[in-house]
Amino acid sequence: MWQAKHIRDRLLQLYPQTRVEILGMTTRGDQIVDRPLSAIGGKGLFIKELEVAMQEGRADLAVHSMKDLPMEMADGFVLAATSGRENPCDAFVSNRFATLDELPPSAVVGTSSLRREAMLRAGRPQLVIRSLRGNLDTRLRKLDAGDFDAIILAAAGLIRLGLAARIRSVLAPEQSLPAPGQGVLGIEVCAARPDLIALLAPLNDAASAHCVRAERAFSRALGGSCQVPLAAHALLENDCLWLRGSIATPDGRQMLVGELRGAAGDDESIGRMLAQKLRDRGADAILEKLAASR
Repeated sequence: MWQAKHIRDRLLQLYPQTRVEILGMTTRGDQIVDRPLSAIGGKGLFIKELEVAMQEGRADLAVHSMKDLPMEMADGFVLAATSGRENPCDAFVSNRFATLDELPPSAVVGTSSLRREAMLRAGRPQLVIRSLRGNLDTRLRKLDAGDFDAIILAAAGLIRLGLAARIRSVLAPEQSLPAPGQGVLGIEVCAARPDLIALLAPLNDAASAHCVRAERAFSRALGGSCQVPLAAHALLENDCLWLRGSIATPDGRQMLVGELRGAAGDDESIGRMLAQKLRDRGADAILEKLAASR
């Protein structure tokens, strides 16, 4: 809802004579909170109802966290704009400990992400990792109730909701490489609405769009989904794009990390080339192991 209101306010600034209404919806992904996303169908569960509303003309556009948008857009839909990036890193949240390194063996850590689980298991195999679903308030309430010693969340969500004070420390990309698109909002519309695409163009941030295209191309080339512990993060400086990516097994015992640099205009090619570099080093074996375990 914060995301929808944020984009509404941006549109009202651009087009003060236009009426912008919010159509609140609850998706299947919001309703099923007792199981990991990887076990119930993945991130697409958060967007199907929104796409149906656009197809039926009840809604004109949908606002998503880019990290929650499936790597393959549904037929008939396009990404009209990509927002500027909030802090893309993961956040360590705890009432008892200041950093991830302070956690004692057997501490209980909550996360809903296979990517974060793989990172935690690779670096701290003695930690107890438990699934944590629900909105931010629900997750923080479970932490405060003592169900977890710490939880790992996206820093961007906490910052946007005015909860930055709950962040005890931010995990640098070297500690926990972010998910593709983390910290960025995407605006989805029907492809048959060139009028809307033109209206939304001023909301597009070119730098974050280049970075997200590279990250998503990397993920797409490796079959990225909730079932794959995959990370990708790009930085853009002076038209040079630096992409880092990784793929792992959920237990963290196998992890491949790589990086590639190139021109911003080659964003998707950089993503595909980095994915191929990891395939050349054994990523296919990890993907086969993941497929066999489902």
